[in-house]
Parts: sequence; C-alpha cells; structure tokens
Amino acid sequence: MKGLKFLRSALLASLASVFLLNTAYADEALKMELTANKVVKNTEGKISYLPVRTAPTGTVIQYKAVYTNTINENIRDLAVTLPIPANMTFTGEAVPSTAQASIDGKSYADMPLMRKVDDKMVKIPLSEYRMLRWNIKLLPANKSAAVALNTIV
Repeated sequence: MKGLKFLRSALLASLASVFLLNTAYADEALKMELTANKVVKNTEGKISYLPVRTAPTGTVIQYKAVYTNTINENIRDLAVTLPIPANMTFTGEAVPSTAQASIDGKSYADMPLMRKVDDKMVKIPLSEYRMLRWNIKLLPANKSAAVALNTIV
C-alpha cells in the first residue's frame, strides 16, 4: 500500500477498547486517549515521535493509548487491548513489553507466539499478530497508565 489516509481513525474504528475485569465503574471511571505518531530516529540515534495522519509504505507508526482513572478509587485487574490496524504489521515492539499477543482477538499468549508445524514449534510471523493486551493490576485513583505498540505501514 502506497500510504494511509487515516491512521488514527482506522485504529479508533477497530479499537477493541477496554475490558475491565472489575466492571463496577467501567463507563465513568476510565478515560482513554489514543495517538498515532511517526517514529523518527535522528543521526545520533535519538528517537522522537511526530504526529501523523498519512504515511508512506515503510513508515514506523506508534499507537499509544493513555488510560486515566477519573474516580477517587483505585481500579484493579484492568485488561486493555489495542488492535493492529489492517494493512499494518506489528514490529514486535510494545510498551510495556509485558503485552500478550493474539492472532484472532480471542486467545492471548506471551510473545513470541508459537504454533506447531510438522511436529515442531515455530514462531508465528509478526504479520499475523492482530491485537495486543496488557494486564494492569492496579490503576490508582486519578492516575494514568500508557500502553503502546509500533507498526509498519
């Protein structure tokens, strides 16, 4: 694909949102802000992130979701997911690195994902990863937690 016309809206449209294991305050307790940024490395190797709406093939895009607990109580056992947009490939980079991955959006496992082929366990290609999930044990009252994944257009 030569470029994407709507990186952020594509992810938002397919965003699998948030799964609260403790759903008592699900609707009003959690706010999510999603950003899409081009990952740029300068000549000294320093990485910066630039807002992006369109990008040519080969561009690395980081999708970052910041979840904010908007109530005066802690939220425990929070599972948040981010889909990998169609026409994009996960690079293998996730923050925090404790993310689990899925090729079907139902079953999640630690990375790298593996499958059995000819009686041998082999790594599933990153191009088949469709979603990442992070388990946040505790999100304190009025605090935020961020998760991110990198993709290639």
